[in-house]
Amino acid sequence: MDRIQARAILDEMIENPSLHRHCRTVGMVMEAYANKLGEDPDEWYITGILHDADYEKYPSEHPNIIVQKLRDMGEEKIAHAISAHYTKWNVPYNTLLDKALLACDELTGFIIAAAQIRPTKLEGLSAKSVKKKFKNPKFAAGVERDEVMSGVEMMGVDFTEHINFIIEVLQTNEGELNL
Repeated sequence: MDRIQARAILDEMIENPSLHRHCRTVGMVMEAYANKLGEDPDEWYITGILHDADYEKYPSEHPNIIVQKLRDMGEEKIAHAISAHYTKWNVPYNTLLDKALLACDELTGFIIAAAQIRPTKLEGLSAKSVKKKFKNPKFAAGVERDEVMSGVEMMGVDFTEHINFIIEVLQTNEGELNL
């Protein structure tokens, strides 16, 4: 699968602009990590943009619809990573791709939420500010902090450095994401 095919699937399956942007931001962060870690940037980007592709139309079946679609296309590695992006689904984390998606998904959304309440949005956003909000369970209450920390631990990255990395990727792509 190439990026054009993946983007067509994303556009076909998701109408909600906020969810669409979330998937694109996770894709961008995953691609940046792939480049940093010497992994396949296309594979990581596609995994990121498609990880929640079925959530809007099939929330009770998520992620089974997109996982099956990817398996039918022969994209087993991407399908497995998507099937594992929530620890409570009890899917094993076999690859760095699996672990990175878990580490990047909810935290990327959390950082965007933190940026959106600031007058300067992403400009000047720091890991210290994000971590302070992370400690407040009322802020972005839907983000499961234990999932974020499980991903960070599995991926083997420093939490502060991970936040800074995601912020930098989002700042670089701010115009495209309308943040």
